[in-house]
Amino acid sequence: QVQLVESGGGLVQPGGSLRLSCAASGFTLDYYAMSWFRQAPGKEREGVSCISTEPGSTYYADSVKGRFAISRDHDKNTVYLQMNSLKPEDTAVYYCATDMERLCRVQNRLMDYWGQGTLVTVSS
Repeated sequence: QVQLVESGGGLVQPGGSLRLSCAASGFTLDYYAMSWFRQAPGKEREGVSCISTEPGSTYYADSVKGRFAISRDHDKNTVYLQMNSLKPEDTAVYYCATDMERLCRVQNRLMDYWGQGTLVTVSS
């Protein structure tokens, strides 16, 4: 059974940092592109970041470039999203997902598997 479990969300002040984790089971995530999405209340779910199976190939939304970094840990079968310089507009439920393809596409409708989400709140 394919399963993705996110963790690491919480309350952080503007300018702070969090690292989100997405632990995979039922498949080896190194073989597939892995994406992070987020959804704020009343807003569309949007793609945030993706890491493909090609070495060094990543995608970041313009709104998070230079602040967020995606990575994998082969031994833990986990993908991470390091979030720095957080802003109130980053507040959302963050989801990891995969469409079980090698290259990044970062489109909601193409994702085959989703995690349950983890809430990130950026507020003073």
